[in-house]
Amino acid sequence: MSTTTTTTTSSVLHLKERANPPPDPSLLPDYVQDLGVKINFKDYLSSDERCALVKFQQLADYIAASMIFLKSDALLERELSQDDIKFRLLGHWGTCPGLTLVYAHCNRLIVKNNLNMIFVVGPGHGAPAILADLWIEDSLDAFLPEYPRSKKGLEKLIKSFSWPGGFPSHINAEVPGSIHEGGELGYSLAVAYGAIMDKPDLIVTCIVGDGESESGPLAAAWNSHKFIDPAESGAVIPILHANGFKISERTIPGTDDDKELIALFSGYGYQVRIVEDLKDMDDDLAASMDWALDEIKKIQTAARSGKPIVKPRWPMIVLRTPKGFSGPKSLNGEPIEGSFHSHQVPLPEAKTNPKQFRLLKEWLLSYGVDKLLTSDGEPIPEILSLVPKERTKRMGQVRETFNGYEPLVLPDWKPIAKEKGLQYSAMKAVGEYLDDVLAKNPRNVRIFSPDELVSNKLDAVFNHTNRDFQWDPLTRAKGGRVAEILSEHCCQGWMQGYTLTGRVGVFPSYESFLGIIATMMVQYAKFMKMAKETKWRRDIASLNYIETSTWTRQEHNGFSHQNPAFIGTVIKVKAETARIYLPPDANCFLSTVQHCLRSKNYVNLMVGSKAPTPVYLTAEEAEAHCVAGASVWRFASTDDGLDPDVVLVGIGVEVTFEVIAAAALLKKKMPHLRVRVVNVTDLMILQPDRAHPHALSDQRFASLFTDDKPIHFNYHGYPTELKGLLFGRPNLDRVTIAGYDEEGTTTTPLSMMVLNKTDRWSVAVHAIEGAARCNPHVQIQSHLLISEFEHARCKHQDYVFENGKDPEGLFDTPKF
Repeated sequence: MSTTTTTTTSSVLHLKERANPPPDPSLLPDYVQDLGVKINFKDYLSSDERCALVKFQQLADYIAASMIFLKSDALLERELSQDDIKFRLLGHWGTCPGLTLVYAHCNRLIVKNNLNMIFVVGPGHGAPAILADLWIEDSLDAFLPEYPRSKKGLEKLIKSFSWPGGFPSHINAEVPGSIHEGGELGYSLAVAYGAIMDKPDLIVTCIVGDGESESGPLAAAWNSHKFIDPAESGAVIPILHANGFKISERTIPGTDDDKELIALFSGYGYQVRIVEDLKDMDDDLAASMDWALDEIKKIQTAARSGKPIVKPRWPMIVLRTPKGFSGPKSLNGEPIEGSFHSHQVPLPEAKTNPKQFRLLKEWLLSYGVDKLLTSDGEPIPEILSLVPKERTKRMGQVRETFNGYEPLVLPDWKPIAKEKGLQYSAMKAVGEYLDDVLAKNPRNVRIFSPDELVSNKLDAVFNHTNRDFQWDPLTRAKGGRVAEILSEHCCQGWMQGYTLTGRVGVFPSYESFLGIIATMMVQYAKFMKMAKETKWRRDIASLNYIETSTWTRQEHNGFSHQNPAFIGTVIKVKAETARIYLPPDANCFLSTVQHCLRSKNYVNLMVGSKAPTPVYLTAEEAEAHCVAGASVWRFASTDDGLDPDVVLVGIGVEVTFEVIAAAALLKKKMPHLRVRVVNVTDLMILQPDRAHPHALSDQRFASLFTDDKPIHFNYHGYPTELKGLLFGRPNLDRVTIAGYDEEGTTTTPLSMMVLNKTDRWSVAVHAIEGAARCNPHVQIQSHLLISEFEHARCKHQDYVFENGKDPEGLFDTPKF
């Protein structure tokens, strides 16, 4: 035991002193190696091809390194001085050489095979490499004429990186060709697979960082190929870039030996090719990329000829390179290349430290940039031979990445509108409508669902379509429009890739679990904000979330399933992007869904119930109500809502039902109390004037809620959200708010409302307390009736504990 401990400790100390430490050998049997793909790549490339690839990478690596360090003398035309170094050195060098290597080889593949290819970058801070590649292929100039492919354009690019007003260090919507916000790791592969769905001629090369590969979303996304029908969709070439290190530690793939990686990805269903011969890297990678394309063509040809391969093993590549290769080797006895020291800025004190400045100067001169550019600052012809001649084939100018929107053919929803006065599930109605939408749009709309479509009562979509799970014989090669996987992260990533390449996605989910993808949605909203600020990105469809199985009807599943917090997450994104709707009945939901599917550039959140609830409005009334965003419901108000003592507001399905039930109760018990009932379906109208594009002016706000009468909001979400939205409106001291108060358990539907004080009796108490301020008839009776209602709440809970159900008739549509 002591010997083993000593050996392990010694090994760790030894590894700390080494660059490119190899993984310890695993205990897997050697025959696992036989699952790996073997290719003879010796002298695979012609000398001209090899020369072009090497020089492309040299120029791109030089530009990437210069972007991190230089503010002047970008082309080293004079003796470099420390005055030429930026004051703040920002950026991530370590991933750049690997990215430029793969980008160059993708260009070779495109030119050779006339491919349509998109490049998705998982290592989020790889912007220097990609910007360098885009400048070389003249894709920056196509959208950003201030960065022409010339000496002047290159000087401006190098200075503006991580400079105020310039490009940030991560890839975002300002970078041509990007469809993925690189600020948060884990989502690249799912986005890549979403992009190829229903795009049979598209290939996405996706670089997965080995640090990124440690994330849960990325781990699930390796299953994405199982949802790709090669007859109707394109293909992804996943490349796991195993450079061994993250910010200050080794990565898991970097410590896995070849047998472990082959076993892992073979288990996922891939053919695994490991590329690691640094000496002959270009021949190895070129042969491997050609192999990957050939395998894709075999799989697609079989499927498109009516003889699909069952469980096809798609190709993937593990690319092993030293981190930050071609950069500085070491500093002060510590390795830089091949270690975490190259992750960000490898020479962080180059501006002030003479030794680091000397190393920087030697590093930049080593690329021989003067031999890679013409006198005009253009890349030399050998490099340009790798750039596709047709601009739309260049990865920075593929149309789908910036101008691919395909609007839907949307059927009229009114023929399936539900009869006023019935009780009907809004989700069942929406399922019927989406069934028609899918039938009329067989190739540009999909539903991405975390295994809950039937539970959420949306199963009418299966009347004319199927799931698209290719590993199941029942759903294989059926052209299904529904991708169901028990990974919200995959659903979100697929929807983002699908949407950003021009199509329309719908994401229905249990309410409590949408929060799993909250930060993904926020990252996407940031991408959208920047996209709208560019002059060249065109409109895209909105992201469409249907939030159902809500807390108000999750009393059977318990506290864990009661969480409306995703509403608050959407509220916080930019007002130009956020749209939140809480339609009160089936017809309003149908109107809302049609509107959202037609909308562009938003994050649409629609919140509703799957349980049967009253249909309050005809189709025409529902459409008018949704256009207005809110209205006075005269049928539930006293004298059509004229001259009220109090305004009762419902925002959400079940909480609105309780408001109406309270109004009916008050009409019976206290006829002197004058009630106005308002329903709000567009949450964002409540914000102060000009705080949101939908916000009501103070005058229009007063027309609904009066200038000075007490208002009680019965709100589906957390009360603090509504307080924040209303902040800035006048006379807020007259407002009370009830909503989800983080109270829940396994109980009955009405008991859930009682626990959170959103029930009819609680609403009625608020109405009486408010009206008592201005109506003496109410004031005289207030104590007596409030006591009666509070007692009714207690008696209800006693009944529930005794009988295990709510009393009969409490969910009948109230009569007036």
